[in-house]
Parts: sequence; structure tokens; C-alpha cells
Amino acid sequence: MLPGRSPAHGNEPVCVERAGITQDYHCGRCGAETEHYRQDTCARCSLRDDLSVLLRVDESVPGAETTAEKLLTALCGAQRPESILTWLRRAGVRDLLGRLATGEIPLSHEALDKEPNSLRAEHVRSLLTHHGLLADRDHYLALFERWLISKLEAVEGPEVRRPVESFARWHHLRRIRSLSVDGRPTRGPVHSAKQEITETIKFLTWLKTTHRRAVESCVQTDVDAWLADGPTTRHAIRTFFIWAVNNRTCTNITIGHRQAKTMPLLGQDQRLAMLKACLTDDVDTLPYRVAATFLLLYAQPVVNIAAMKSTDVIITPDGLRLSLGQGDPAPVPEPFASLLIEHLASRPNMRTDNSSESEWMFPGYRHGRHIHSNTLMERLRELGINLLGARNAALRALVTEAPPPLVAEMLGYSYQVTQKHAASAAEPWSRYPGKAALIMAV
Repeated sequence: MLPGRSPAHGNEPVCVERAGITQDYHCGRCGAETEHYRQDTCARCSLRDDLSVLLRVDESVPGAETTAEKLLTALCGAQRPESILTWLRRAGVRDLLGRLATGEIPLSHEALDKEPNSLRAEHVRSLLTHHGLLADRDHYLALFERWLISKLEAVEGPEVRRPVESFARWHHLRRIRSLSVDGRPTRGPVHSAKQEITETIKFLTWLKTTHRRAVESCVQTDVDAWLADGPTTRHAIRTFFIWAVNNRTCTNITIGHRQAKTMPLLGQDQRLAMLKACLTDDVDTLPYRVAATFLLLYAQPVVNIAAMKSTDVIITPDGLRLSLGQGDPAPVPEPFASLLIEHLASRPNMRTDNSSESEWMFPGYRHGRHIHSNTLMERLRELGINLLGARNAALRALVTEAPPPLVAEMLGYSYQVTQKHAASAAEPWSRYPGKAALIMAV
């Protein structure tokens, strides 16, 4: 501990002996020199005492490690035991841990799925998973499976439920499970699947109540009328009809791609002003400034930014580079390179467990999770950033500096998207002699 100050050395922090402090800061239980949490006991020993009583663990009794003892070991291993002590004061936490320790709640994902308070249960689940007491599972796939069951139960009538269930299980669920097995992100696919299933239920319910028809007898005029008389989200039924036609559930139904009437686009002066503010001003905390720069400089979707890993930053003899797509890593210019290194060295939420390492660029509050993309979106909007407009502006600028195929590969976009932006910017591919270096100038 460095509880004192040394005026002779610029008021630098000094240890107990050099400061002349006579108070004993050693824990009366474990002997560690640290701040006392309760009488002469440190926070870690105080936590062990509280949990031993709560979980009914008698560590003096030898034998195979019980579930309660595993919980005790996991919780007491936290890097900041004070945070666990604070968490234990919340309503319902002690009851949940006590029922897990006694076996009233089996130590399984299925048992935790039945708990009514999902936030509390999810926090415990992430803690147990992090410490190896529960197997890893795809969080978004599990949420989708539970959502699908409740969604289908609410559908009235077999004329609607039967085709929706087949579509949801054989198209979406099978695809999302395949993505999960391959280790690919599932949050985006789950979000779009929910919307498509929800819109399909709405359409088939309307078809049944308005025209007394099921999907097998649906005609093109039914679909056209539905699309013409409602919000643009109704176009989400397109995937269902592609699937239905391929499976011969219905025939002769076609729905074209929905074309956006407008494309949000920031002016380059606005974009560069925001970029300068993020790089040089204290417009927000460092993590959110870094996240905003990924959006404004590299045109990265916020969902992708939230899920970036620290290993995506590569140190080379020529400086930092970012692995964002399937092509060569993108260069990181100054002053962003220095800002990124500073962020990696001081990432928040790195002490929510007993490990000082995390694979995530932006660690979340829960064990082993990255920040939620909605949290990131809300914070960037509070900075006054039009997310889609900023991303389009950044992409538009990049395709004027390098060949669109190179930009697509480097940043993880499709060729069609970068070609579209290049055409809008009136930058034909022929002006680029070969594979030019991607210029990231602020």
C-alpha cells in the first residue's frame, strides 16, 4: 500500500514505513497489507466469511468440492471483492445464490432460464460460465429459442401458426444454429429473424381475417395491397415468400428488394469536425471517443464496433493496423494510433472478475461479454452523431481515395456496397492504377 505522501519527493505516494504511519494495515486473517473492510479484516476475507454463511460452506470438512464450494471459490476469486460485496446487497441476489448452493436450482442453463428476474439470473449465469461452472453457450441463440417458443404460443389458428413455425424453425433457427457452430456472430441474424417472423405473423393474420385465406391460396394482389398500405417494415415478409415459393407452399408470389428513398449522409465538413473533436477534445470518455472514431474513420457499423476484439489491433514495423475484413489490415494513422493504444491499456470493466485479460475491445459489465451495441448507439447519438449518416459519409470518402474492391475487402463490406458509393461519388474504378494503398487522412 502507498497511503502516505513524501513532500521531499514531489509529494509522491509512499509506503507505510516511509510515511511514518503507525496504523497496522495488515489483514488479521490473511496477513495481506490492504485497506480494512470490516474491523481488522480485508474485503476478500470479509466476502469469504459472508459467503460461507450464505452458502453454508464449512471449509474445514474435507471431501469432494460441492456446488456451494465452487460458488464460493468463484466469487471470492474476483479481482475486486468489494464489487461482489456490493452486489450481494441487491434484492434477490442472496436468495438466488442460496438456492443454487442447496441444489434447489440445478446448476444448468435450463434451470436459470426458468428464473423470473432475467437480469439477475443472466449476471449469475455469466459469472458461472466465466468460471467454468457452466458450459459456454451462444447467448443470442438461446434468447431466440426462448423467444420463438413464446411467440408461436401466442399465435392463434393452425392456418397461421403452421407455416410460420416451419419458416422459423427450418429457415431461421437452422441458419442461426449453423452460424453459432461456426463461431460467427448471431446477434444481427437473430434481430432480423425476429422482425421477419413478426411481420409474417402480422401478414398471415391479416390475410386470414380480411380475405379468409391461408398462405396456400394467397395471390399477388394480396401481397401488393399489404405492402402498399403500411410501413416499410412490412417488406420483411419477402424472405418468408422466397422460402414458401422454394418449398412450394405457395406459387407466383414475388417481392422485390426495398429501395431506400433517401440515403442519410453527413457533409464531409461535419464528419471531419466530429472526427477532430473525438481525437483531440474531451468530448466524452476515452472508450466512446475511440468507438466514435471507428465509425467516423473506418465506416464500421456500431454492432461490429461493439464486438471488436483487442486482437484486431495488430502492431507492425510500420505502425498499428486494424483487422476489419478479409483483406489486408487497415492502417491506423496518428493521432488515432496513440489514442487506441491508450484505450487498450486502460479499458473499463476489466476488474469484474479475477482475470485482468479480456478479448473484447470494449468489455461489458458482465463476465466475458462485450458492451451491448444499443448502449454504444445511445451514447454516440448523445454526442450528436447521426450513425447512418456518419457511416455513409466515411464510406463515401474512402472509395474516393482507394479502389472500391480494396475498401470492401479491408473494411468488411461487400463489393456491391462500395461500388454503389463509388458510383454515387462519381469515382470510376478505372482512375485507380492497380492496388493503391488505402489513405486514411484526417
